[in-house]
Amino acid sequence: MNNIRPKIFTWHIHGSYLFYLSQGNYDIYIPVKEGKTEGYYGRGETFPFGNNVHEVHVDDIPKLAFDCIIFQTNKNYLEDQYEVLTPEQRALPKIYIEHDPPRQHPTDTRHVVNDPDILLVHVTHFNRLMWDNNNTRTRVIEHGVTVPDIPYTGEINKGIVVINNLPSRGRLLGLDIFLEVRKHVPLDLIGMNTGELGLGEVLHPQLPEFISRYRFFFNPIRYTSHGLAVCEAMMLGLPIVGMATTELPTVITNNVNGFIHTDIDKLVEKMQQLLQNREHAASLGVEGRKTALSRYNIERFTQDWEQTIRDVIQTKTV
Repeated sequence: MNNIRPKIFTWHIHGSYLFYLSQGNYDIYIPVKEGKTEGYYGRGETFPFGNNVHEVHVDDIPKLAFDCIIFQTNKNYLEDQYEVLTPEQRALPKIYIEHDPPRQHPTDTRHVVNDPDILLVHVTHFNRLMWDNNNTRTRVIEHGVTVPDIPYTGEINKGIVVINNLPSRGRLLGLDIFLEVRKHVPLDLIGMNTGELGLGEVLHPQLPEFISRYRFFFNPIRYTSHGLAVCEAMMLGLPIVGMATTELPTVITNNVNGFIHTDIDKLVEKMQQLLQNREHAASLGVEGRKTALSRYNIERFTQDWEQTIRDVIQTKTV
């Protein structure tokens, strides 16, 4: 690339992930069109994107020269690229970011991408392990989040849950677990479309200050990728309580930097202890923050992405 900042085209899918991805040394172009359907929102107003994130109207995409195309959903890969990219642009180096574990079957689901010319990037090792990745090259880039200049206080004697659309997403996201635990432990829920169960959406820039006052962060999700909200809470120093499933058992060590289990009763017991002992909650949070600073620091994340983009571009041009 001769030290020239690469130009990346992708869709605006996961806003918080796109925000962290945009911290790297490259330019990101995202499409916008009338109606602002999924992926075509442009920059939006939620995230403080820098000058390296550019909106481009779909009609102007064919006029631009990119270095790499990044897909983030099946729709991006199967439909969108054929609707908005030229044949020459579709021939560029390509990356597919898989944000989730397989849904249809945990071990036997074949990924939509089966192309040795595309790099499939998983966001957790668990996800790469569970997907049938076909003949596609894979790489894992774990999350990276920024460090907010906000102290954990834990003054609100409740747990905080951060999940979008929980009422409609059911068992997968742990709706039943949330409802059961809330019978025994005071919990607040925030996120888009939380309905009568929650307090509504808190925009991403205001999220750290909002949740930093809660005693602990509870993640009731059964089966998901490792949530950015968990990483962000750890970076703040909130102790994490969650399900011992998917990637979380590689992150949380019981009674060291948080608590995980598959027994709901044991989770409730631990949450009650944290409500009774603010100092213990703070000490778990301190260790969790150390874990986050080591494992999810934004510098490592952007370096991984910069190197990956270089590798993909160079491999295609060799």
